[in-house]
Amino acid sequence: MKTYPVVLTIAGSDSSGGAGIQADLKTMSAIGVFGASAITAITAQNTCEVRDIQGIEPDIVRQQIEAVLDDLPCTTVKLGMLYSRATIETIADCLQRYPLRNIVLDPVMVSTSGCRLIEEEAISAVKVLLLPQATVITPNIPEAEILSGLAIDSEKDMEKAANRLFQAGCRAVLVKGGHLKGAESCDILFMPDSVPVRYTSPRISTRNTHGTGCTFSSAIASYLALGHRLTDAVSLAKKYLTQALQTGADIAIGSGHGSVNHFFAPHVLTPLNPIKDENLY
Repeated sequence: MKTYPVVLTIAGSDSSGGAGIQADLKTMSAIGVFGASAITAITAQNTCEVRDIQGIEPDIVRQQIEAVLDDLPCTTVKLGMLYSRATIETIADCLQRYPLRNIVLDPVMVSTSGCRLIEEEAISAVKVLLLPQATVITPNIPEAEILSGLAIDSEKDMEKAANRLFQAGCRAVLVKGGHLKGAESCDILFMPDSVPVRYTSPRISTRNTHGTGCTFSSAIASYLALGHRLTDAVSLAKKYLTQALQTGADIAIGSGHGSVNHFFAPHVLTPLNPIKDENLY
């Protein structure tokens, strides 16, 4: 029997709709997969600032995850803003108990407007409990610096940080180079015993960058759920994000960092035959 490709996003809610759960579900819908969600925290935010954050009780997070995974044919999970150590411990336990094919971890730590989105004590829990479970992690440079303990000022530094993260148990690391200078934005996928894969695109001049990390990681998860190998899923996700940035570059949504255009060319949600268990890497 056919079914929809299903992706579960476990992340925080963004009241402005540009990032978090809202951006994840928009991305998944635009790419043509069925998105489900488990909310870890509620933020009061807009394009200029995060005004407040309230974490969801870990047991409610657990019940959301179990309710989805006990019923829906979900093969892929995307992890975003996780907020607290107790929530991370709960999520890690849940993920170990289900036969998931793909786990995409976007280690969200700071918002585009500069607000911290994770408790300090939660960072070590991410390293110990979630890095080894993830199919791929997708840190930007500040996040990679925090996780690796290394300063990153070049592509060579990105590789050093990835190697440090491999020592922590990562299977694949996509370091996003958007914070580096240059005419192009270069993201690099590192996998043990493999040549790094570079993904480049022209740097787009726009203020509308709110939720780009959420969008990119959700796109990767969506393409993995559709059966693509990791290198191809990242390539397709990079193209999707670039077009979403380009088509939303001159649109005014709020007075701060606006959202990308998730629905520049949406795909139809189409049932698929079950995906064969093949090597993702």
